[in-house]
Amino acid sequence: MNTLDAQLLAAHATNDAAQLVNLYTLAADGAGDVDTACFYLTHAYVFALEIGHSNTETLRAHLVKHGREPAA
Repeated sequence: MNTLDAQLLAAHATNDAAQLVNLYTLAADGAGDVDTACFYLTHAYVFALEIGHSNTETLRAHLVKHGREPAA
């Protein structure tokens, strides 16, 4: 298991939503294709919405850009 996977599992285990936003965003940044990146961005976005994270709108904008979230 790679370090990012271990960190994600640990953050899930402790319900650390802020860390999950950061880690899923990091996973998206390192994804090899748009579909995989958007999969991770969706997770980051959901956790960001739950806690009112400062990156919520940025994450949404990325999802809109790739057609995964409707534009306003």
